[in-house]
Amino acid sequence: MIATDAPQTGTLPGKTILERIGNTPLIRFVRLTESLPGIQILGKAEWTNPGGSVKDRPASAIVTEAEERGDLRPARDGHPGRGLLDATSGNTGIAYAMLGAAMGFRVTLCMPANVSAERKKILSAYGAEIVWTDPADGSDGAIRKARELAAAYPDLYYYADQYSNDANWRAHYRTTAREIWQQTEGQVTHFIAGLGTSGTFVGTTRRLKELNPAIQCISMQPDSPFNGLEGLKHMATAIVPRIYDADLADRNIDMSTESAYRMAKRLARTEGILVGVSAAAAVATALQIAEEEAARGKEAVIVVILPDSADKYLSERFWEEGQ
Repeated sequence: MIATDAPQTGTLPGKTILERIGNTPLIRFVRLTESLPGIQILGKAEWTNPGGSVKDRPASAIVTEAEERGDLRPARDGHPGRGLLDATSGNTGIAYAMLGAAMGFRVTLCMPANVSAERKKILSAYGAEIVWTDPADGSDGAIRKARELAAAYPDLYYYADQYSNDANWRAHYRTTAREIWQQTEGQVTHFIAGLGTSGTFVGTTRRLKELNPAIQCISMQPDSPFNGLEGLKHMATAIVPRIYDADLADRNIDMSTESAYRMAKRLARTEGILVGVSAAAAVATALQIAEEEAARGKEAVIVVILPDSADKYLSERFWEEGQ
């Protein structure tokens, strides 16, 4: 029977882009730990955020706070308004570009020119303006360029500066840590995240330590300044983010690019899960911790942040090498 009544005019169920950010699931790696009794490795699948990465969380917090202060102004009546400017290696830029398109503000991003082809296409689709920087200078070169533009055109740009913006780590303090605690029913024993801006590790660790000081919080970074772990920083040689707190980690582990590549292929072919390179590096770190705990006869619930999926890395050659 066809309904003839006029449709209701109230808001129908559904969520905005901002409302869809967060509440990502935990994925249990089954075969990875099958020889390690009493050990669980749980990956927080941040690619289920609408922008496809963990960076949706800090980007939305940064943008929301900037709008509340009046730092972002949409273009209208021939005036360019005041857009958002930041340096990024990709995922935060994608989150900004998505939010800018949805909320009506310009987005200008400074990025190393060697970011993956997939990242470039996504940013183009969202309509972001990109200022390419020398790949040899890495994320630090992008930071220097963003600072230069912000200083030269303060009325044109709001410089979000994700590496210094406290909204970055606060987003994880409020959301990521709470979700991990609830999803594990407070049983989490270890937390692992890579260091880029450091916001994920800093914010989540601060809150988890308040909830249970015994939780071991372990940071991971590349083992050298020249690496293929896109989005992560080798803190000893990089411009250190202002929000980074080196005293928070119970332990820091250096991870090689080759180990990350091997883990990415292993997870794809034995767990059926396609993760990005930095996520694979974090899982390799989690497995190292898991093996150490199992050797000591301990049980453990290890939660590891999976910043994104493999979607933005499938053009990289390592997937086919040494098959």
